[in-house]
Order: sequence, then structure tokens, then C-alpha cells
Amino acid sequence: MELFDLSNRVAIVTGSSKGIGKAIAARMCQHGAKVVVSSRKADACQAAVEEINRDYAANGGEAISIPAHVAIPDDLLNLVDRTLDKWGKITTLVPNAAVNPYYGPSAEMPESAFDKIWEVNVKSVFKLCHMVLPGMVAAGSGSIIIIASNSGLKGSASLSGYSISKVAEHQIARNLAVEFGPHGVRVNAIAPGLIKTDFAKTLWTNPDRLARVENLLPLRRIGNPDDIAGTAVFLASQAAAFLTGQVLNVDGGNAVV
Repeated sequence: MELFDLSNRVAIVTGSSKGIGKAIAARMCQHGAKVVVSSRKADACQAAVEEINRDYAANGGEAISIPAHVAIPDDLLNLVDRTLDKWGKITTLVPNAAVNPYYGPSAEMPESAFDKIWEVNVKSVFKLCHMVLPGMVAAGSGSIIIIASNSGLKGSASLSGYSISKVAEHQIARNLAVEFGPHGVRVNAIAPGLIKTDFAKTLWTNPDRLARVENLLPLRRIGNPDDIAGTAVFLASQAAAFLTGQVLNVDGGNAVV
């Protein structure tokens, strides 16, 4: 169990009031981490915190709420500062918040939609990483786990803006791993496949489409949020101490077919 003990970890998880982010926050708390639940809506954050502390807190784990809009730099600074005020350190960062306001041909995508995707999915990740990295460098350790997507691994006729942003996230992980590895900081990305969340609802609620997708996957099912949460716990833990600069495809085998 030592390999997966997170009792000395303090984690910020953005976009964590529901879906993948909430599952990651809950499972990290279950493994003993102090966890900050953060998303735009304070009431949603508080509801998630109450559920996590009631059902998952163990081994000293605890969740608190610090709402933030990741596209607002002052919100990011407040998120980091309040976490440090509360627990004195940030050992683990999970940039998970993302948007996809447009689904369709790239030629018809409004520039405003592309700008929003870039601000939330790429610039906020880059900024937040650099806000926590100085503390990790000073401590000589840390783990950043970027929640990207396997849509960044192949072309798409309908998710071009989102896919481009996910490629950028993959490269942020690789670049920061090279730059900060000598300081003891590990940076990786998780590339989920289709996961049963509200964010991806249009891709799995149609029974015919879902059946086609599942029949293509070696595991013959789409994922659930805990499939990603387990990988995040691993990457935050001592079990992944020699793993950095990687994009882990957690997609039921989609990348190999």
C-alpha cells in the first residue's frame, strides 16, 4: 500500500465538481490526500466536497472547495494562494477543466469558439503549471497530471479545435517534464478515450453510436470516470516515481485499433 499512499500529498484538481475531475478528487482523498475541488460554480464545488468528505475521506484525506474560472488569471492565483494558506504546499496538480463549445466542420468553427478552447484548455493549463512549479522545485518533488484526450492522437472531422488543444496539452507535459525533471518534478498527461460523463454525453447517449464505438474497442465498453481516477492516483503516487513526460492512453484499447 505504501506505493499508492497519498497521505502526504496536497492536490489541486480543476473542473472537479463532476465527471472525471470529481472522481479524481474523490479517489485521491480516499488514498489520504488533501484535495482542493475547484470549478466555476461555488455551489457545485461545495456539493462535491460534502459528498467526497462523507463517502471517500480516509487515511487523513480531506477535501475543500475553492471555486475558480481557469480562464481568469486572478482566479488561478487565488486558487494557488488559498491552497498554500490552508495546507502550506502543493504537491500535485491536475489541470482537468476543459471546454468544447463547437462540434462540426473546422471551416465553420467561429473564431470565438477557437479562442475560448485555447484560453481554457491550453493557456490556463500552462499558466497554472507555472504557478505551482516554483514550490515543487523548492521541495525537490511534485507531480503534474494533465487530463488531455485521445482525440489529440488522431484526426477528427468534427472536433478539430478541441483536438488541437489536446495535442498542445500533450506537448506541455513533455516540455515541462524535460525542463523540470532535474528538479524532481514529474509531468505526465492522461489521454482518456470516450468516458461516460456529461461532457461527452452527445457521444454516448445515442444507442446506435455507442454500440458502434464499443464494438471497435478491444475491451468492448466505453470508460467511466473511475477508470481515469485510478490512473491519476497512480501518477500522483510513489508507484509512478520513474514515470515522466508520458501521455498515457486510457481508452479501452482505442489507440491500437
